Amino acid sequence: MILKAKERGDGGQLARYLLAMRENEHVELHEVSGFVSEDLIEAFHEADAIAKGTRCKNYLFSMSLNPPVGAHVEAEVFEKTADVIAKKLGLEDQPRAIVFHEKDGRRHAHVVWSRIDAEKMRAINLPHYKTKLREISRELYLEHGWDMPRGLQDRRLRDPLTFSREEWQQARRADFDPRELKTVLRQCWETSDNRASFEHALKERGFWLARGDRRGFVAIDYLGEVYSLSRYAGVKVKELEARLGNREQLPTAAAVKSEVAKGMTRKLETFIADARSDAKQRFAMMAFRKKEMVAAHQNERGKLLVRHEKRWLAEVNERAQRLPRGFSGIWHRLTGQYAKIKAQNEQETLKAWQRDRAEKDVLIFSQLEERQALQKDIEKQRSQAQAELLQLRKDVRKYHGSDEFERDRAKADLERQRRRSRLRPRLDR
Repeated sequence: MILKAKERGDGGQLARYLLAMRENEHVELHEVSGFVSEDLIEAFHEADAIAKGTRCKNYLFSMSLNPPVGAHVEAEVFEKTADVIAKKLGLEDQPRAIVFHEKDGRRHAHVVWSRIDAEKMRAINLPHYKTKLREISRELYLEHGWDMPRGLQDRRLRDPLTFSREEWQQARRADFDPRELKTVLRQCWETSDNRASFEHALKERGFWLARGDRRGFVAIDYLGEVYSLSRYAGVKVKELEARLGNREQLPTAAAVKSEVAKGMTRKLETFIADARSDAKQRFAMMAFRKKEMVAAHQNERGKLLVRHEKRWLAEVNERAQRLPRGFSGIWHRLTGQYAKIKAQNEQETLKAWQRDRAEKDVLIFSQLEERQALQKDIEKQRSQAQAELLQLRKDVRKYHGSDEFERDRAKADLERQRRRSRLRPRLDR
């Protein structure tokens, strides 16, 4: 089931769109829950009115749930999927509406949640919701046994020499899902009709065809893992031989591993250079954020100081007006009223000072938390950059298959140090 979503506002326009027939053959308002009104337009106007009490403009989270062509999905499945999404994104117990659309024999659903927490009067944050929805979508395809679209298949299941550095890191961190692995290899088999087309389909998904030692025909991924095609693709040996020919004509698994390792080593070397450049840019960005944050904090404290000074002067004048002058002042001194007013002013002065100090502390503590969060980001970026470079070097060493690569690297490092030592005396002159 393909899940598409976005944050948006203008609830009235969205409600009219969801209820409009236009190109739809059938439109059904399936559920309106959590709102005062059961009318979709009035319910979304209600969400709009509540959102005006916050700064949130995109107060609705609207998404479509599209099953595969030919799949018959019950309303209960849509409801359960909406519940899973709500739990995954933190939208449980939020007001929502579900509308079904039918067109050209296909049925899909639109689910819309209000993002505003009415008790706290703030919008619910939805970090990385696209990634989370992608995970839910893949699980639905695997759970129902639907033919998974290429766009949802694990991105590692394709030619690794077309990987970006980010995709390579993701692939190294994650494990293959055996269910998806079998699905992909089966799809490669079903969409091909000869050896050339089968090899092409495998290559696009990051596999190479080879001759196994004992397994007949095998597929090898870019990590060097070997998979029996008869087992993972669910194809009998006779069928494999009929379509792929004599397995003796294929390269051995060892030869394929060696060839893949050469290509991956070159690819990983480019990743190392990219990682260094990327780390340099990220550190520069962090330095810029730090500079901006410090300036903003200074500006906030300066404004608070000005506000405190103005209020302090106004309150001092107000207290001074209470003290009588002239003959009235003499009489108030004789009756003891002057001392009472003076004591009251002193107490209020102390409380005003404590109040201003507390407000300043609140601001400073808030800024410290913000700055600490940025520092964690800086340290995280630094650690990630170091870990990424270390892992990439380990990957290169793994593919190279010997210690010769490290010896060459050590020699190169030593040579660079020697050149620097020769240049240093010249620079010191």
